[in-house]
Amino acid sequence: MTWLIYGANGYTGSLVARLAVERGERPILAGRRAEPVAALAQELRLERRVFSLASPVAMGEALDGVTVVAHCAGPFSTTARPMIEVCLATRTSYLDITGEIDVFEYAFARDTAAREAGVVLLPGAGFDVVPTDCLASTLAAELTDASVLELAFLPRGGMSPGTARTSVEGAALGGRARINGELVSVPLGWRSRAVPFPSGVRDVVSIPWGDLSSAYRSTGIPTITTYAHVRVSRRATRAGGALVRSLMRVPRLRTLAGQLATRRTTGPDAATRSRTNYEVWGEARNDAGETVSATLVCPNGYDLTADSVVRAAARLDAAAVPPGTHTPATAFGPDFIRELHGVTISTVTRLSRT
Repeated sequence: MTWLIYGANGYTGSLVARLAVERGERPILAGRRAEPVAALAQELRLERRVFSLASPVAMGEALDGVTVVAHCAGPFSTTARPMIEVCLATRTSYLDITGEIDVFEYAFARDTAAREAGVVLLPGAGFDVVPTDCLASTLAAELTDASVLELAFLPRGGMSPGTARTSVEGAALGGRARINGELVSVPLGWRSRAVPFPSGVRDVVSIPWGDLSSAYRSTGIPTITTYAHVRVSRRATRAGGALVRSLMRVPRLRTLAGQLATRRTTGPDAATRSRTNYEVWGEARNDAGETVSATLVCPNGYDLTADSVVRAAARLDAAAVPPGTHTPATAFGPDFIRELHGVTISTVTRLSRT
């Protein structure tokens, strides 16, 4: 297997690289900054390649002999497009760890090109969006005429610098939802509800999450809302979201905010990750009022991401997935989440309208 981790010196990329080595694999480490890439490659005794995403020629040369790229360098709104295009040109399968809706949409717009090139495009191969996507597909299989899907997650343990930077950039876009098959703009926190997570009921507010694109492709359910547990009220989320969105439209302020977020965030250390987990809840409903719901508990999202990426890269390298753009569930089936370390899934609960 010859695969390459781009952004290997970043927080999540280094977790992927270290886990790959633990499992006896020898990925090529790559990134745009020579010194940190070289330091990690020397530590793990792996091959390294240094190149910028600004040079398609250099990118193409760097992918010579590579069968799969695991793209871990965000924000993917900036970095995914050039990497996808070079992977298509060099007939290299691609996966990333994005949760950004527009990156999913771009990847799906390149489905025909991926089929023609004989490669797989797999955005969202980490916590964003493997657990939610697999849970959504499980619910859709239980309620085949579902018309509404709601997904929520409860994160713990803190963010990496890349996640923080992506969150700042995403604030400029405001909220999103999938309504009757269409992506629409809505205020941040436009909906709220109480969700019965395994650890207890939590209030959640709607957020723009990658499942608005991926779960729609995996399930065909036309109306989807995604939620997260936050420590402020829905009203504060909406008011603050409007202000932040306005400020983040100013390029200099957006750049400054991203820099500050990165400097103040280091990502959870191993001890924090080992004692924290993520919880996911999903519910599908049909027009008759029938519902099915389920939950899952998984390790800290960054550990799950590393596990998922290493497994996904091996599957893509083995050509076990048909060419084209996929979600995790369409690539590997909804039970893929059950293969990941430390994941517990509840039995699906079905309720009929009385």
